[in-house]
Amino acid sequence: MSDQPNTPAVNPLPPVVAALFLVLLGIEIVFFLANRGIIGGPESIGWRNAAIQTYAFSDRVFDWMRETGRWPAEHVIRFFSYPFIHVSFTHALFAGVILLAMGKMVAEVFGQLTFLLIFVLSGAFGALAYGLMLNDPIWLTGAYPSVYGLIGGFTYILWRSLSSVGANQARAFTLITFLMGFQLLFGLLFGTDNTWVADLSGFATGFVMSIVLAPGGWSDLMTRIRRR
Repeated sequence: MSDQPNTPAVNPLPPVVAALFLVLLGIEIVFFLANRGIIGGPESIGWRNAAIQTYAFSDRVFDWMRETGRWPAEHVIRFFSYPFIHVSFTHALFAGVILLAMGKMVAEVFGQLTFLLIFVLSGAFGALAYGLMLNDPIWLTGAYPSVYGLIGGFTYILWRSLSSVGANQARAFTLITFLMGFQLLFGLLFGTDNTWVADLSGFATGFVMSIVLAPGGWSDLMTRIRRR
């Protein structure tokens, strides 16, 4: 029998991870109910489309801001709001599952503030890369660049762990390689868009941020540089 009967069988989620998941889920529940006319009346069926046009990231709007030199808050906010707007419940569900899985690990190892920074900035830089590298009229929606940033943080954790035991550090990139390969295969079979650019950029942002923000990460980097 355990000496600590009050110890939970499963470690609870860090509050910030649970809160973000509930926000994503709550928004989707509103859209789900509105689409069926349960709340908001007949006009509520268009709430999701209205939210996409108002809060999703648009490359065309980004190009307009760069060309005119005008950066109104209502459009700048799109860099940070688009991860909370999805095109369907399923779209949001998969993002939420990755958020729970990767977020728990990153928040427990790095701390909740660092987790939040990685989530927010990975999404923002994912949108920036999408806008700078492409000229795509498709709206960028969903938390995938942000949660790919968390995968970047998780990959860094594995990378350091493998290094500590002298194992091949390339194995740490197995997950991202599998995910990007799956996206490529899915695209070849069914057709896809260019949002993978934002996903991959979000991953890179999360990995690089982890090098600096992980406990002992900066000193470990300096030690490696001196050895070379």
